[in-house]
Amino acid sequence: MTLTGLNTSLLAAVLFTASGSLSAQTQPLSDGARQTVAWVKGQRDLVGLPFVVLDKRLAHAWVFDANARLAGATPVLLGSAKGDDSVPGIGEKPIGSILPHERTTPAGRFPLEPGKNAKGERIYWVDYDAAVSMHRVRSANASERRLDRLATSDVGDNRISYGCINVPEAFYNEVIDGLFASGKGSIYILPETRPISSLLK
Repeated sequence: MTLTGLNTSLLAAVLFTASGSLSAQTQPLSDGARQTVAWVKGQRDLVGLPFVVLDKRLAHAWVFDANARLAGATPVLLGSAKGDDSVPGIGEKPIGSILPHERTTPAGRFPLEPGKNAKGERIYWVDYDAAVSMHRVRSANASERRLDRLATSDVGDNRISYGCINVPEAFYNEVIDGLFASGKGSIYILPETRPISSLLK
């Protein structure tokens, strides 16, 4: 089942689960996410462009189309370290030398820019200089149990990456690629150590 042809009321309840199936039991917008969406609409910050709102405290993302209508929601995997800023120069460090406290997913508004990683896989750059991207969940290291982590209700399980945003494959293919392949659109990553007002200005 895809999003094609879904009516508006159903679309507002769509959630791609970690397994890639659709469910009507979507995670409701958090207070911070609601505030962000209202701000985006009020400021006309993204006229005619899709956007993502990601609440790190819930490890959950909501995706909106060019008319600011909810197109889907999903759990995500994030940087294992709590924090709202990337360590200066982190994008130049070999991944094996990145320390545990440096593995943060930065907060802020970023353009989602299509690109490719070193392996030639299609990704969306969030912050190129910090080497932070949004990509499909990778399960190369079986001990990390990334797919299993997405399926649990414990938000702490979702903090496992070096800073990148990991998205279930079906959701990535259907929703993210469907809306952002043109290279136009943004992501709002809500802060977890600062007030939301630091983002909405």
